[in-house]
Amino acid sequence: MKQHPLKTERSQVSSSTGGITWDVLIAGGGPAGAAAGLHAARLGLKALIIEKDRHPRFHIGESMLPQTSRALRRLGIEPLIQALPHVPKYGASFALGNETSLQDFEFRTGLIPEDSRTLSIERAPFDKVLLNSAAAAGASVMEGHRIRRIHRLEAGRVELVLASPEGPDITVRGDHLLDASGQGTLVGHHLRTRRTLPDFKRVAFFNHFTGVARRPGVKGGYPLAVMCDEGWFWLIPLNEEKTSIGFVMNGRDAKRIPVDYPHALDWLIQKCPLVREQTREALSPETNRVTADFSYSCRPFAGPGFFLLGDAATFIDPIFSTGVCMGLMSALKAVDLLAGARAGRCSWPSAYREYDRYISSSSSAFFDLAHLYYRHAFRELFLAGTGPLQIHRAVISLLTGNVFPRPCWAIRWRVELFKLFVRLQPFFPLASRRPRFALLDAG
Repeated sequence: MKQHPLKTERSQVSSSTGGITWDVLIAGGGPAGAAAGLHAARLGLKALIIEKDRHPRFHIGESMLPQTSRALRRLGIEPLIQALPHVPKYGASFALGNETSLQDFEFRTGLIPEDSRTLSIERAPFDKVLLNSAAAAGASVMEGHRIRRIHRLEAGRVELVLASPEGPDITVRGDHLLDASGQGTLVGHHLRTRRTLPDFKRVAFFNHFTGVARRPGVKGGYPLAVMCDEGWFWLIPLNEEKTSIGFVMNGRDAKRIPVDYPHALDWLIQKCPLVREQTREALSPETNRVTADFSYSCRPFAGPGFFLLGDAATFIDPIFSTGVCMGLMSALKAVDLLAGARAGRCSWPSAYREYDRYISSSSSAFFDLAHLYYRHAFRELFLAGTGPLQIHRAVISLLTGNVFPRPCWAIRWRVELFKLFVRLQPFFPLASRRPRFALLDAG
């Protein structure tokens, strides 16, 4: 596929766009929206990306799955991403917060032989390259414009009202809307279809650190998840100096933290022996960032006039780093179906149904693992690192993002068996017992 050079100046679109009818309006210029605009432009569609911020801007979601690399290759921009400062990622590590040993999982040992390498990277330059590449391919980009409301949402007739930083509101029109608004869930709120999942109401505290200890060799690039009863830490190497660290916990438990939220992360780190040791010589800003981390779904994921991409469709607990992968894969699928329906290769209703199934079947595999992850029985089995009938290899394949359009049968039946083992573990130990670690009760 032809490579497009990085543009330092993105296409800026004036208020005159109000008189243009676009083939596709894209709400959001993050990875999902930029990928949709890039792919649509290369297929000859008139695409307008509307982004409320100006890039580069800070964002978490910095650890990629191997499936993400395959999506970047299809978009033709993997060399541009590889040229940015990053850390190669060949696997991931997991541990309990009161232990010193780590359990490593190498992607190459998955059940389905696929790419075994991906990367971890700061999102600001990553997202900027994607958006610049969309503009280079011919998509129009409006940065600094917030979508006030959806005025009309019908197949072939979509109207959005934008708040312009330069004057009066702007109305833009298009045939279809690709909602890549992330957790803003533009269409979900408009149609009142957003449903928060009650088991995943969490809070995340996070920041970038320097001087965090790393292991030598390729395992020094493994993201580390450190688990406790209340939640889990992530430690993600981003480049030679910088490491992203965060803690995701139940919202009810967060209320028990005896310090204010902007200082919570340092307090939590000091309560966890493993993370405290990793960060003994690390430096970070005095205050941390905070976000509500509520998982939700906005089904249907497609319908007359719209497709929901990535987090605008559904947000999964971040434990398995699925966000960017879901965003890119959903963008490619939505644009393919949209282009096919426009060309008469399929009907619009069948395109909507196929897309809805695609998002449902691929995301449900991640949701299943996320549900299990917070159970101590899962952690005991998972940290054993092996099991009968290659079950552990099937789980590793899910961790690489091998779920599109749905996990294959060889993975599905093994994961179902693993779920059965998780239910049995509290009563009939199938893996060694491990002491629970309650971080808030630690001395």
